[in-house]
Amino acid sequence: MTSSPEESPESVVRHATDNGVTWITLNRPAAMNAITPDQRERLISLFDDASADPAVGAVVLTATGKGFCAGADLRGGGRPARDTGTGTGTGTSTSTSASASTGTDTGTDSGTGEPERVAGDVARLIRRGAQRLIAAVLDCEKPVVAAVNGTAAGLGAHLAFACDLVLAAESARFIEVFVRRGLVPDGGGAYLLPRLVGPQRAKELMFFGDALSAAEAERIGLVNRAVPDGDLAGAAREWAERLAAGPTRAIALTKQLVNESLGADRAAAFAAEAAAQEINMTTADAREGVRAFTERRAPRYRGR
Repeated sequence: MTSSPEESPESVVRHATDNGVTWITLNRPAAMNAITPDQRERLISLFDDASADPAVGAVVLTATGKGFCAGADLRGGGRPARDTGTGTGTGTSTSTSASASTGTDTGTDSGTGEPERVAGDVARLIRRGAQRLIAAVLDCEKPVVAAVNGTAAGLGAHLAFACDLVLAAESARFIEVFVRRGLVPDGGGAYLLPRLVGPQRAKELMFFGDALSAAEAERIGLVNRAVPDGDLAGAAREWAERLAAGPTRAIALTKQLVNESLGADRAAAFAAEAAAQEINMTTADAREGVRAFTERRAPRYRGR
């Protein structure tokens, strides 16, 4: 979907940095913050910028309105289907992969005006769309805190689960909505959920597509904390500012080690750990941490 003048990528993704914390806020409340392609690209760029900026120590991802993110907004609006990406959400979104796969095997466009779909298009959509967005969060070199203010469905749920720490308002809900549309989960869901809650629980969530409360999500380990709605922003700020005041290069390496650990055998994990230690000991923050310990004072980290 091409953004309208009043819906520019900058207006639908708010961005501000304060006290070492970059706040990224989805701002399409009328659409339950369903993500457009332009909005997705803006998010990817902001996560990349946060990685490269030494003044940024942590990132908070949140949203305005009653929903955190209803998935990917694929209602059309002027951009060809092959450019939209996927990641089905709630009723505000439709799935390109589902709608375009029906009635197109005759070689026509079925009257939609969209290009005929060919083999490989759906996989390409997912790689270039939802998977790039989730990878941007996982690969961000700064810790990312999700402050989930409302419903997170489909890709929106996976966007939250990709964050390093997840705080959820008590009114928030998480929905693996794909099965309701007859679809396979995308946006890294089948990668993320088993690593967070184990394969059986992940299958339960994905097979049934039932809404999961914030309290239940906390109980099974999908989120770190469920907090009263009015306390969400304050809790996110407290955690993010603590992270931003820490040794961000060490945290970045720790994030990388943890993210890669479940796909590595012991030898590879140990080798990666040793390499991370070697790299980290070249940083000013590591030297400051050791010096502060020997001098019996609080360390003053600078993210370098």
